[in-house]
Amino acid sequence: MISGIATHQQKMLGEQRLTLHRLAGENYQQILQGLPESRAVRLIYDRGTLELVMPLEDHEFAAELIGVFIRVLVAAMGLKLKSMRSTTLARQDLDRGAEPDNAYYIQNQPQVAGRRVDLQKDPPPDLVVEVDITHTDIDKNQLYAALGVPEIWRYNGQEWCIYRLQGTVYQEWERSPTFSIVEKADLYHFILAIL
Repeated sequence: MISGIATHQQKMLGEQRLTLHRLAGENYQQILQGLPESRAVRLIYDRGTLELVMPLEDHEFAAELIGVFIRVLVAAMGLKLKSMRSTTLARQDLDRGAEPDNAYYIQNQPQVAGRRVDLQKDPPPDLVVEVDITHTDIDKNQLYAALGVPEIWRYNGQEWCIYRLQGTVYQEWERSPTFSIVEKADLYHFILAIL
């Protein structure tokens, strides 16, 4: 069994980060509204802490491979998919927001197909993918648990973790709840086949 993989022999350079503390939720909302929807910087906000993330080549490469893997699984299993990519997932009432590498509606795809998602009324995405090669000051598992995301895939440049929401916390699993045919080793084999 393969326990982990790096896409390069040298140390990966995943992201550049800038973290601001003690930022009011209203200021986060103003920043969001002032920025274009399509941009290179991603924002993650958690109750006063704003992290600006500039993904670099290794980060984007890993995120793209995981996205291809998910699309292959969806097609192989005959499922439907709504990809949110790095759309802002924000809840003002929770004072939190994130722009993951990818967010997918699979089980709840029929509820949100063909229209804009409103997280105040609609369920959260069924699956969120986060690539964090460098250290992040925000506890993303806690953030996504507060948003109610049922499953997270996280990749740190070496290891892939599958998390399933159990109550209010995530538990690590060896298989994806969404794609029960998938074990952690399957993604590593997929990546190795492409490299």
